[in-house]
Order: sequence, then structure tokens, then C-alpha cells
Amino acid sequence: MSKPRVLFISQEMTPYLPETELSNVARVLPQGIQERGKEIRAFMPRYGCINERRHQLHEVIRLSGMNLVVNDFDHPLIIKVASIQPARMQVYFIDNDEYFQRKAVFQDTNGNIFEDNDERSIFFVRGVLETVKKLGWSPDIIHCQGWMTAMLPVYLKSFYKEDPIFTDTQVVYSLYNTSQPSQNFGSEFSQKLAFDGVGKDIVDMMVKPSYEMLHKLAIREADAVIQGNEDINASLLNYAKELDKPFLAYQGENFLEAYDAFYDKMLLEKPVYAE
Repeated sequence: MSKPRVLFISQEMTPYLPETELSNVARVLPQGIQERGKEIRAFMPRYGCINERRHQLHEVIRLSGMNLVVNDFDHPLIIKVASIQPARMQVYFIDNDEYFQRKAVFQDTNGNIFEDNDERSIFFVRGVLETVKKLGWSPDIIHCQGWMTAMLPVYLKSFYKEDPIFTDTQVVYSLYNTSQPSQNFGSEFSQKLAFDGVGKDIVDMMVKPSYEMLHKLAIREADAVIQGNEDINASLLNYAKELDKPFLAYQGENFLEAYDAFYDKMLLEKPVYAE
């Protein structure tokens, strides 16, 4: 019997970015799940502030070379990889010169958000899905961590809904209220989603795009939700619970066993959808 496959995608991870609750979980969780007998892959964006020489990133030529169309423009997809030797774990990086070369993560030195953060998020999640397809690696669970991953369940159930590699894939969304800019997205977010053929109901939700609305969208489209921070916006927690889907409350520092059991329960109780 093959091992269950869990794909982790996170907007940040130590040691590549500074320590936060999210980045620490993103580092420890894949290793812990791998040690508990599951097959894993881990992805994050290759921000320009990541030191490639220090962390020994190198391009994976066989995976690079694709172009993704975002907002009617072609953008080359570059895949890089690094190894965390003590964990015997590889981390894949989604890269693109236009979106990820700047020496900052989400905003400039004056605190102004990058106007294309919406496009960067779309490119990132689509880049992950395209890379997984090219690897021929069909995940049982995709665990998304951080607002920049929020569009993945949306695209998985619209743009990629007919793709056989994701037929049996379930999505977990970890809800964090940290590591996000204070300013909201530009007003064209919904138009960019419409260009990709995302459903009108989703497009309408993002006409006035905010981080709270983005989180709600991810919660709605995911198969299960995990509370990543202890202090989460009450309206988001209530929204998740109202939808009556699998929910795991905040676990603190000792989260590995609970997360692993949560995955196992999802795999055992996998819903059967009507044709």
C-alpha cells in the first residue's frame, strides 16, 4: 500500500525567512509528517530577499520553462530547490523575475504594499499546481498556510477541476491573521479572476477585495480548516464553523500529533461527490 501524500505550500518558512509562528510551523510540520510515515512535498515563493548562495538554491531545469498566463500576460515559471539536510527534506521554490526578484516580501521599505500582490498569489498557487503535475505526483492532501496560498482551493476546484492528477485531492487551509500587509488589494483582483474563468460567485466576492474576504473564500472552497493562530478574527472562526466542515482548533506548540491525526481522519472519511 502506498504512503499517503501530503503537499505543503506556505507563503513563508524558516530558515529562508525570519521566524514567525507561521514560518516555524511551515518548517517543522512537513518534517514531522514525513517522520510519521507520509510522503511529502513542500513549496514556497522564492522572494528576492532569500539568499540563494547561503541556502544553496539551484534551478530545476527539467521543471522550469513553462509560461503561465496571468491577467492576459505570459510569465515564465522558474522552479528552484534547496535541501534542509538535518530533515532530509527538499523545499521547492516558485520563482519569476517580475514577481519575486524585489528585495522584500509583500511591501516596500515605506510600508506600501506591492500593487501586484494579487497576481503574485495567483502565479504562486498555479505555479505549485503546474509543477506538481509535471512531477506526476498526485497529492491526497494539500495543506495551504498563509493568505498567499488562499487562491489554491479556488483554482483547484475551477481551473484544475477536470485534471485527473487532482481527482482525489482534498485541501486543508490553515487560518493565520499574521504576516499580511495592513492595506488591502487593488480593485482589479476580481477582473483577474474572471479572466481565468473562475466562477461568478467567487468573482463577486472579490469585487471589494480584502484579506478577510480572501480568507473567507479559502475557507469556503477548502475541504477542512485549521486554526493556525490563537487569536483569530472571530467572524472568520464563526464562518468556518458555520460551514460545518472538518475544523481543528489552535494546538499551540505541540501540534504534530494532532495535525497528523487530522489528516488521517480526512483520508478515512473522504467525501464522495456525485457525478
